[in-house]
Amino acid sequence: MASAFSATLAFSCATLKPNQNPLSLNAPLSKPFSSFASPLSLSPLRLSLFTVAAKRRRLPEIPDELKDEYEKMRDEFEEFKRPPNQKPQLSDILPEDFQPPEPGSPEYEAILEKYLPKRQPPPPREEIFAVVVVGSRQYIVIPGRWIYTQRLKGANVNDKIVLNKVLLVGTKSSTYIGMPIVTNAAVHAVVEEQLLDDKVIVFKYKKKKNYRRNIGHRQCHLFAEV
Repeated sequence: MASAFSATLAFSCATLKPNQNPLSLNAPLSKPFSSFASPLSLSPLRLSLFTVAAKRRRLPEIPDELKDEYEKMRDEFEEFKRPPNQKPQLSDILPEDFQPPEPGSPEYEAILEKYLPKRQPPPPREEIFAVVVVGSRQYIVIPGRWIYTQRLKGANVNDKIVLNKVLLVGTKSSTYIGMPIVTNAAVHAVVEEQLLDDKVIVFKYKKKKNYRRNIGHRQCHLFAEV
């Protein structure tokens, strides 16, 4: 029976390629009369992959001149070894006698200047203007400029006034138009001076009634800085 099995195995292996023939690989079978092994499982490619994987799992040997340094580093690592759930501590890398510099000292300022990010200068502010309604007139106002308008009730010198009826707010690149006013927009100004306008004569006449009147009027105005 054994001779019949070997003859059958030799006949089946004769039809295979040289790299698929288990007899040419000299691969011993674990059990001579067990189930037949697949030729693909014994191919040189599979055997070479096994050897490469074994080489990768093998740790490289440490040279003799580096063994002392390796032992020292391993001992230092064992000193700082902590439980897996514990967060890193500052004492792991700093000596026990370390004293942090006091705030305001030159050493403290040098550390802040070295490690804190530098503040970038703010971008140049774009010029802005607005159109406001005061009474029955509309004015174009610009920050730092003056506005000459009619007197507002209850506004005295050095008082701050808020103009809420803003029809338009714009810059060189964009414009916001209200419908009819711009929401959440206001113009703040400070009353600098109050004065009277030039005198105007109001003449009243009624014919056939002998009625003539010359009435003078001086309109109140104010200067306000936006």
